[in-house]
Amino acid sequence: MLTVAIAKCSKELRLSRNIADMSTRIQAESHQEYLLKLLQSELQHRDAARKEKLLKNAGFYAVKTFETFRFDEVTLPSAIDAQYLKSLEFMESKTNLVMYGNVGTGKTHLSIALGVEACKKGLDVKFFRTSTLVNRLAEAKKRGALSAFVKQLNKSDLLICDEWGYVPLDRTGAQLLFEVISECYEKKSVIINTNIEFSRWVNVFYDEQMTGAMIDRILHHCHLLMFPGQSNRMRESSLSQ
Repeated sequence: MLTVAIAKCSKELRLSRNIADMSTRIQAESHQEYLLKLLQSELQHRDAARKEKLLKNAGFYAVKTFETFRFDEVTLPSAIDAQYLKSLEFMESKTNLVMYGNVGTGKTHLSIALGVEACKKGLDVKFFRTSTLVNRLAEAKKRGALSAFVKQLNKSDLLICDEWGYVPLDRTGAQLLFEVISECYEKKSVIINTNIEFSRWVNVFYDEQMTGAMIDRILHHCHLLMFPGQSNRMRESSLSQ
């Protein structure tokens, strides 16, 4: 009966079921110690639940980690190393990462691993295929909900744009993406995965002036990571054996 009463009170106070579960497990020498341990357990439970929600809402289409990534296959700038990336130090200074290389060389894997690590630290991450992001921006604009969607993006701590430049954009889509990147400038880090060199970005965004302005904002605080290898998917496929 006591456990049922605790569960009822927890529900009315909007506490998790963790309170009722832990109430019979905690060992303490005083009422104060018991209450402290119970509250600490609830805080830990909420923190874990929040991080799980961040991971779920980030938009990763597969969870990748550093454990299965080979840093010897990426060329890092001389000023940084693998630990710099793993510790998310670049996010502290609102520095962007541009990952450039052929398809299947590990750009998406590393960007997701960084995003997962950010979620584990309680940071809000948004991951999109760039064409999907542009489509959602265009759809939100048609519905009159663009400002609400952009506001949601602005709340994130890290924006990851995968497959940047794989699909040419129309003028409206390019302008919408430019506005998002401009909003991120010096406010949060952006990770861009692309196989298109900067000189060819104008072929994706069409407007030379807007393309130049976008590149300028991205590269002002940025590290360029090079992925010079061949496709991991092709190398691991049965066709290459």
